[in-house]
Amino acid sequence: MKVWIAGAGYGRGALVEEENARIPVVDHGVTVGDGVFETVRAHNGRPFALTRHLKRLARSAAGLGMDEPDLESIADGVAQAVAANSELSDARVRITVTDGVGPLGSDRAQGEQTVIVAMAPFPAIAPHTNVALAPWPRNEFGALAGLKTTSYADNVRALAYARERGATEAILRNVSGNLCEGTGSNVFVVLDGRLVTPPLSAGPLAGITRELVLEWFGGEEEDVPMERLPEITEAFLTSTGRDVQPILNIDEHRVSAEAGPVTAKAMAVFAERSAADLDP
Repeated sequence: MKVWIAGAGYGRGALVEEENARIPVVDHGVTVGDGVFETVRAHNGRPFALTRHLKRLARSAAGLGMDEPDLESIADGVAQAVAANSELSDARVRITVTDGVGPLGSDRAQGEQTVIVAMAPFPAIAPHTNVALAPWPRNEFGALAGLKTTSYADNVRALAYARERGATEAILRNVSGNLCEGTGSNVFVVLDGRLVTPPLSAGPLAGITRELVLEWFGGEEEDVPMERLPEITEAFLTSTGRDVQPILNIDEHRVSAEAGPVTAKAMAVFAERSAADLDP
């Protein structure tokens, strides 16, 4: 597998074999998780929604106080990496930008950013899933709320908790006691006959698939108190890795035996529109 990497001695970017890709051990992304990332899906050499992903990458970097990444260079790096790994007809493209070499602490040093575009096969999306409620809240008032940063240890821990319980995703509440998001997904629920997803003020990431479902299919952004989860009649996750994926069970609570009518229609609309426009 070939990787595109910039900074850290690679200048404006170079393709190298994955096993030969090197960054300094004192890169701030390694030592303190000082970085941002995006995951893009590429079908037959064509990335989906790359423009939206790169704009969100820039927003995350700004929120973290990093310099603005060179989006044009990164887009070129994605094109080079995708072309160099043409054997992957369905690929996961991971774009990582760190603040580059820094001290062994939280202070930053002035220098060039490290940018990595890595690739792997895209895993098959299951037709439905079960989720577990994580015991830890998401802080919607924290400095990293809504940012897609490489400081992902909270998500790693919560997802492991869910896996131990036979679920593929963990759902987190926020500190206000409302539904927030999954570790790598957004959540939609049907409540009182309406399709609802938590607003960005509740602390979730502004997911690209979430955004497109709201634009293409509809739905309302509204706080969902956790105590109302037993009342929901349908639920689904959205993400680059899941598209629109029905939820059958939340812990021991049975939501639905199959994709409900609202979920099924949202799935169909997303599949049709995403196939018709690769950079919406």
